[in-house]
Amino acid sequence: MDNSKNKKPGFWQRWLAKYRFVILNEETFEERFSYKLSRLNVFLTVSIIIVLLIATTFIVISRTPLKEYIPGYDSSEIRRQAIRNNYRLDSLQLALLRNQRYISSVNKVLRGDLDLEELETQAQLDTIQFDDAVGFSTSPADSLLRAEVAQDDKYNLSAAAGQTIPFVLFPPVSGTISQEFDSSLSHYAVDVVVPRNTPVKAAAEGNVVFASWTIETGYVVIIDHPFNIISVYKHNASLNVRQGDAVEPGQVIAVAGNTGTMTTGPHLHFELWSDGYALNPEEFIDFE
Repeated sequence: MDNSKNKKPGFWQRWLAKYRFVILNEETFEERFSYKLSRLNVFLTVSIIIVLLIATTFIVISRTPLKEYIPGYDSSEIRRQAIRNNYRLDSLQLALLRNQRYISSVNKVLRGDLDLEELETQAQLDTIQFDDAVGFSTSPADSLLRAEVAQDDKYNLSAAAGQTIPFVLFPPVSGTISQEFDSSLSHYAVDVVVPRNTPVKAAAEGNVVFASWTIETGYVVIIDHPFNIISVYKHNASLNVRQGDAVEPGQVIAVAGNTGTMTTGPHLHFELWSDGYALNPEEFIDFE
């Protein structure tokens, strides 16, 4: 009995065994294409194709901007952009802090809620800096007196009489003035009687530094205009702007109403300030 016929082929024999790959016409069985191959040829061909694909992919990604889309890849341009963004964030934070302090100061001035102790401390600091510059000293009582006088001057008509506004102011509303500007009564505004839901317009261009609700004066809008001019609109029924918005002259910023505890009917309480001094709006605006 011949055992050579029953002997299994070895490993290399199986890999080197020749096979024929044939493509036939299904209807006529005509041979269209044939190719001799082995397992080793197929393995080498597939391996070479895979290596070429990997190498091509690596070259394309490493030599083109596609590498920036790979998660975790850190390019020099990304680092520079991150540094620039960090600087911008710091600048925005400082600007936001200054705006918050400015708005807080404006609110204190408009409410008359200024702390004399705070003024005294600030006055003493200013006095120390002034004394160092000119070479003489003053007493704490003198510093406090200066602070009180400076505070009173903010509501002094004679001090504000020389104030001018270098641009035209538009009437926020048209109506009858029910209460005029009177510093002796601490009424640093004019109250203009208007029908409910009358549009309230910006007196000039500027930026909204406050737009919110207060218990005493209802919905309030404060606009910071050029040349340190501030206009205030109180007792509104609703607001059409938000803090930070830029407004144009005559733009509708609110709707007149009767909100807040310190009101007796639909009207607009309008204030005008210049460098911290209260101005009589009737000297600059015709409300009739």
